[in-house]
Amino acid sequence: MNPSKPVMTLTALLGLAASVAQASPAKITAQSIIVNPVETKLNVEVWVNKDATGKANPTYRKGEQLSIGVKTNQDAYVYLFNVNANGSIDLFFPNKFEESNFMQAGVTRVFPTQNAKYSFTVGGPNGQDKVLALASTKELNLDDIARFAGDQGFADVKVSGQENLARALSIVVNPLPADGWTTDVALFKIGAGQATTPAPKPKPGSTGTVTYTPGVGAQPAPAPTQPAPAPTQPTPTQPAPSQPNAQIKPGERQDGTFDSAMVEAYDRLKGPESLGTPTGYVTPWADGWWQRFKGVAAYGDAVLVHANGSSRSYAVHGRLLERYLALAKAESNGARPPSRLGWAAGDEKVIPKNPYGTPGLYGFFQNGALYGTEKYGTFWLQGPVLKTYQGLGGSGSFLGFPTRDQYLLNGAWAADFEGGSIRTVNGVPKVYRK
Repeated sequence: MNPSKPVMTLTALLGLAASVAQASPAKITAQSIIVNPVETKLNVEVWVNKDATGKANPTYRKGEQLSIGVKTNQDAYVYLFNVNANGSIDLFFPNKFEESNFMQAGVTRVFPTQNAKYSFTVGGPNGQDKVLALASTKELNLDDIARFAGDQGFADVKVSGQENLARALSIVVNPLPADGWTTDVALFKIGAGQATTPAPKPKPGSTGTVTYTPGVGAQPAPAPTQPAPAPTQPTPTQPAPSQPNAQIKPGERQDGTFDSAMVEAYDRLKGPESLGTPTGYVTPWADGWWQRFKGVAAYGDAVLVHANGSSRSYAVHGRLLERYLALAKAESNGARPPSRLGWAAGDEKVIPKNPYGTPGLYGFFQNGALYGTEKYGTFWLQGPVLKTYQGLGGSGSFLGFPTRDQYLLNGAWAADFEGGSIRTVNGVPKVYRK
């Protein structure tokens, strides 16, 4: 909806159009954008707040608030695109504000969620918009379609135009089983006139549809924590002094070379504001690397970790870092990341007050996740329990934050939360409300 939004057509993808038409089961249509011609058991439904049926074509005025509902009949990964009247495209979901784009079967999710740090505000141009929901049984790689830059809450979409999006997506879904994905489209029009309350002026990087809630940035500082004592657990040997050394740079190894993934991460996370000054060089940890930082204000002490074979590095801060290292100490005396979590696989997220009024932090790792609150503490979840929890909406759902670590109950995994619990029954996670 933003005519000035820069876009780049994926000529490489378009060059493959002929081969894709034969190899992919995807069908490109003017009305539904992209559909799977194969009959699938997986189904997804999408609608907007002015039409709960998802079948009409309601009209919005510029400045009005838009919300989007989505539901699947099977566990699935969901992707929400908005095709604007002028051909520009937004990727609404996944985004950096939500914990995961995995959705549990039968659960309705509405975006923005309650107390979200962003809003969808209609900004034009006038004409026909389409919201495309794509659900898949496996997580998709959208790197050739959209990419997150810096601390942006929403990705920059490289594709322009409905047909180009459809062709790009047909390549992405091609490796999936024929019945492994499905789509649905909700329509809405943007008409003449202005809403009573003018739309907030978009911040740099936002689109005409997506605007951040005024006064809340994409990466606010976490709630202040009590200063933690210096950790006593063994950590990877640091040849650097314990106090910040102005001569050592982010990503710098002792031999003068640099870890490019850490350098990129420091820039992406606005390191001077969130990580502070390095307290030592990049050093090996298990089969990867890490570098410690003094930390800034409420963020607390921090590290950048870089797993071997990964092109990206991620930060772990404060109370999440303290628990991460404690788990590593208990398992291997600090010689490697804890196996129940693995390496950090995403940037930490600040979770605003959930339905229970509890704010907190979320850290995503290769094998699990850490959720930290000042009220309850910092706890780990993994496997089907974590997948079920995130499929409901995670800490923003009726379950709220975890109140203890995942644990074994009668030989099966269980977890307790503010608003209920998850119990594994006959190998299947079951959700219970309080």
